[in-house]
Amino acid sequence: MKNKTTDFIPKIKPLSGYVLIEPLEMEKKTAAGIVLPESHDEKSQKGKVMAVGKSIYKDGQEIIPEFKVNDTVVYKKWGGDEVKFGTSGKEYIFVKFEDILAIID
Repeated sequence: MKNKTTDFIPKIKPLSGYVLIEPLEMEKKTAAGIVLPESHDEKSQKGKVMAVGKSIYKDGQEIIPEFKVNDTVVYKKWGGDEVKFGTSGKEYIFVKFEDILAIID
């Protein structure tokens, strides 16, 4: 019997040059200890890599992603396309390889 609280997420394989990211929650408190109000609507720029598409070729050179599944990355603020999957409507984002700015260790 299936657990009704478990959210179903289909297996997703991004196309070449794209990565699927699960955005991480933003801090509700600043480094100085100031609590941000719930209306603070800024989107996170950090996320967990869920799936990576194949390498792409640009100007005759292969562009191979430096990140892999389960890496935590920083991506461009306005990059990517948001999508929702599963019954909970959990939000994910598709981002181009070149919109990934850093890997967080």
